[in-house]
Amino acid sequence: MKEDSVIKIRDVHFSYGGPPILENIELDIQAKEFVGMVGPNGSGKTTLLRIILGLINPDRGSVEVLGKPAHQGVKEIGYMPQLTPFSRDFPISVEETVLMGRLGKTSSIGLFSKEDKRLAAESMEAVEVLDLSKRPIGSLSGGQLQRVLIARALTCNPEIMILDEPTANVDMKVEKDIFDLLKKLNEKITIIVVTHDIGFISQYITKVACINRTLICHPTSELTGETIEKLYGTHVHMVHHHHEGEDHH
Repeated sequence: MKEDSVIKIRDVHFSYGGPPILENIELDIQAKEFVGMVGPNGSGKTTLLRIILGLINPDRGSVEVLGKPAHQGVKEIGYMPQLTPFSRDFPISVEETVLMGRLGKTSSIGLFSKEDKRLAAESMEAVEVLDLSKRPIGSLSGGQLQRVLIARALTCNPEIMILDEPTANVDMKVEKDIFDLLKKLNEKITIIVVTHDIGFISQYITKVACINRTLICHPTSELTGETIEKLYGTHVHMVHHHHEGEDHH
């Protein structure tokens, strides 16, 4: 393992009892990298996340997180799952939502210490939602809610953050704001983002992990239309938002 590898995956294979979902997965993620994980639907991205988080074990191969087996290393990972629809009148405040990120770190459910509350406040401040702390989450905009969920992942004081489609269903301005925020957090934390918006994220990430049952890693500079066409098997239109008016195919 390279000295500063925080995630080390070797020869991982997995199936749910049928056709293989993942084959020959090899991946090293270094400290403070910003990794984009891309691939078509059904390509195995979510399965690989679940293996890294220690929720399922590979059929073959090994996964180490911060030098430990995945199920032990997961304590140092802040995880933001895909946003699922929920009742907008669910009676929970922003602060209570963020404090849920302390579960497993704190002594008992429902009894949060001053330290928990201080860390929650720090996380809300880092993502610029501290002024919303008493608001019910049902009253938030999509972009505000995504920030609150990032704060929840951040409040366990993680060394690694994994975000599954953190900008699904938000407009481009909000997406840019959220990725600017993640880039700032990346100064201290290793970040892995699962996304479909390949062209957009290329200006933020240091490495792209292309998954379609197997895995190919590229430095961002090598991310071309041809690479993506091979991965997805279809022509994907890439737009580099930082080159205004220029489209790259």
